[in-house]
Amino acid sequence: MNTPVYWHKMEINELFLQLKSDIEGLSEVKAADLLNIYGKNSLPTRKPHGILQIFFYQFLNPLIYILLVAGVLAFIIGDKKDSFFIFVVILINSTIGAIQEWKAEKSSETLQKLIRIIARVKRDGEEKQISSENLVPGDIVILESGNKVPADIRLLSTNNLNVDESLLTGESVPVKKCHDCILEENLETSEKTNMVFAGSVVTSGRATGIVVSTGLNTEIGKIAQAINIQKTSKSPLIERMEKFAKHISYIVLIVCFIIAVIEILRGQNFTEVFFLITALAVSAIPEGLPAAITVALSVGMSRMTKKNVLIRKLTAVESLGSCTCIASDKTGTLTINKQTVKLISLPDNINFQVTGEGYTPEGKIMSPDNKEINKKENVNLDELIKISVIANEASLQKTDTGWISNGDAVDVAILSMGYKYGFNYSEIFDKIKTITEIPYESEIAYSARFYKDNDTNNVKIAFKGAFEVTAKYCNKMLKNGNIEKFEADELKNQAIKLAEQGYRLISVATGEVEEKNLYTHHDIHSLIFLGFICLIDPLRDESASAIEKCREAGVKVVMITGDHPATALAIGKELKIADSSENVITGAQWSSIADIEHVNTVLSKTIFARVAPMQKLEIVDALIKSGNYVAVTGDGVNDAPALKKAHIGVAMGSGTDIAKDVSSMVITNDNFSSIVSGIEEGRYTYDNIRKVIYLLISTGVAEIFLFLFSLIIGLPIPLIAVQLLWLNLVTNGIQGVALAFEKGEPISMRRPPRNPKEGIFNKLMVNEVVLSGFTISLITFICWVFLLNQGWNEFQARNIILLLMVLFENIHVFNCRSEYVSAFKIPFKNNIFLVTGVFIAQAIHIISMQIPLMQKVLKTEPVEPVTWFILLFTSALLLMIMEIFKRKTNKQLPYQ
Repeated sequence: MNTPVYWHKMEINELFLQLKSDIEGLSEVKAADLLNIYGKNSLPTRKPHGILQIFFYQFLNPLIYILLVAGVLAFIIGDKKDSFFIFVVILINSTIGAIQEWKAEKSSETLQKLIRIIARVKRDGEEKQISSENLVPGDIVILESGNKVPADIRLLSTNNLNVDESLLTGESVPVKKCHDCILEENLETSEKTNMVFAGSVVTSGRATGIVVSTGLNTEIGKIAQAINIQKTSKSPLIERMEKFAKHISYIVLIVCFIIAVIEILRGQNFTEVFFLITALAVSAIPEGLPAAITVALSVGMSRMTKKNVLIRKLTAVESLGSCTCIASDKTGTLTINKQTVKLISLPDNINFQVTGEGYTPEGKIMSPDNKEINKKENVNLDELIKISVIANEASLQKTDTGWISNGDAVDVAILSMGYKYGFNYSEIFDKIKTITEIPYESEIAYSARFYKDNDTNNVKIAFKGAFEVTAKYCNKMLKNGNIEKFEADELKNQAIKLAEQGYRLISVATGEVEEKNLYTHHDIHSLIFLGFICLIDPLRDESASAIEKCREAGVKVVMITGDHPATALAIGKELKIADSSENVITGAQWSSIADIEHVNTVLSKTIFARVAPMQKLEIVDALIKSGNYVAVTGDGVNDAPALKKAHIGVAMGSGTDIAKDVSSMVITNDNFSSIVSGIEEGRYTYDNIRKVIYLLISTGVAEIFLFLFSLIIGLPIPLIAVQLLWLNLVTNGIQGVALAFEKGEPISMRRPPRNPKEGIFNKLMVNEVVLSGFTISLITFICWVFLLNQGWNEFQARNIILLLMVLFENIHVFNCRSEYVSAFKIPFKNNIFLVTGVFIAQAIHIISMQIPLMQKVLKTEPVEPVTWFILLFTSALLLMIMEIFKRKTNKQLPYQ
């Protein structure tokens, strides 16, 4: 591999030499040659699955394998009716599943357009505009405010350049860039201040730079490569269903083999044995389960869409409900990603709260006694806000389309504060004459403006910057309306307390200087300290309540951010996910921990600050290894590897395309509370899937017990294969699909998350399946024996047994509406589809008993109404038994 090149460490002449370029740019011929060498400046995109590919994927299921073999063998030995029914079942299931998954795939087609933009370059000494895909190392690129950075670029010249790298680093504050600083060798991306990176955005200023990396060699490209090599975690539903399907398949094959051997040893011919084991396999395999589960997931997906959760993968519907831990990004996810002034603190420790969020001046400034205060009501406050506006390099103006801002985010936030107080930006500047200004640079950490009021000849200074820098230029302070001696220690303690609350502090000062022709930073001295402006990226209004709901549902929430640990801790305390710094760990501290200790670390920490993208991936991996099913939320390029690694990736709708592309779902309104709605619907969906499995497996168990009882006693099998398929596909097929529309039970959000290692068949499911299945089979077997002993032939007896089984399934579906609540306490209106489905299923069977063709296929005939009522009352015994079971079993549940 090539030795890494430290572009940020090189002198400009060395850069030109290394890249074989100059300030006039490459020639078109040289650029074309380099494009052939380096390739397009783009990231690879995933080819979407076609409908046929999705359709054939539906057949990759052990249960389907068994049915396919049974269908083929039935056809070979001449039983074409059974073979036809089996293939129809497979085709219906596969078609429904393929259609639903294809719709889900199409519903969120996102393309990676993040670095496919127009770039201004110099080639052959002339400025040109080209597609960023055609950029090559050595190209000279011109950047200005509002541009997306098209590649990784080393800066050659800058003019007040600030870049928003939050999508790449997670840092919410724009980074001040320089061109003439030579840095150390080993630095993190966020520390390379003489470079800008693909995907970031220029918030203010201008620059010229030289392209050093394109495509997969950029920082974005490295993240994309990490995404491509990461295996996507399987959803809990997929894992459970794969495990369940394998177990059912093994059991069916083993039991069929044993019975086949026994029957052949008894002297039965192969054809009769085949019919027997085919009927047994059909009874054991829940043919309607794939279709019903697909419908349940589709219903959940539809309900989530109405709550602003867009599902990209069908199985992701249930996955979010299975999560035990949500690892959330801070910037833009829990917060609004807009620096906002929230507090003004004067030297006399009097604090003024500032309401409103974002850059639009909608809000008020409130006095300590919670009353609105405006200009000219407090001399100290007047002076501080006025000076902070004058020492500003941004603009904020109202137009017909709304408020338009330009410049550094902090400066815009300060202008917004001024408007809230009643200071109009334009009116203030109309009353002063600017002599010169010193723009903010990270090296000096302040900005200043030398100006004159229109009604005076005195030259004044408006100064704002970091407190430790401001303090060096101050010897007085404005306190309680009086100018007093500057108390450095007192103000330092005040600053520390404010910083511990997560605020970013801007100190403001003013003063006068003697008039001269030229002013520099050497002319700044003897300033009067006015106070602190305290900014923060505010929480979304709904974030705290959403996390509280997660807590009530037993879901742990951790924060992973690139921001400062003090800021992250303040947000964490407000969200109640952290109590003290003991809950916080930084990226540097994480790097110093041995890999073997990562799992133990994530168990004790809830905030991960100053985290690099690859560290975020490591943290998510550790959370998964600790036994959690992890959901990761995010919106930036820096979130993409973790989104891909997680069991369920949740991207924000306003986030980058690359984040959406690797996620399983997208929150379209960027509202963290929508994730809670997703958890709720995910749990409802899983509950409905359990209900469907309960219905289908318990009736399948009943059919198996019925077979075994008959074989043990030496009686003929009560139902033939085509009758079993009728039960499993038509009666239970209709009811199973209708059951998937069941309204969610509030108890679902009061239960703790399921153990990720827990299978579908927990103790409760096993008990209710065995009890209901055994009850159905025992009552049906008694009827079978009774009918044969009364002289009924097999045809007549099977007709009655088939009708009884249909009625049992009609009754049993009402038991399955809840595993906890009495069937009599659940209103019919909660699922009109189910009530309708039961009537339809019963009506179809009654009609089929009257139609000659169906009589011939199903081996049925009409029955007297009195017989139907007797069988109905017989099947109602199941409802009584399961009601007693629910009352006894669920009495002690702590979350009832």
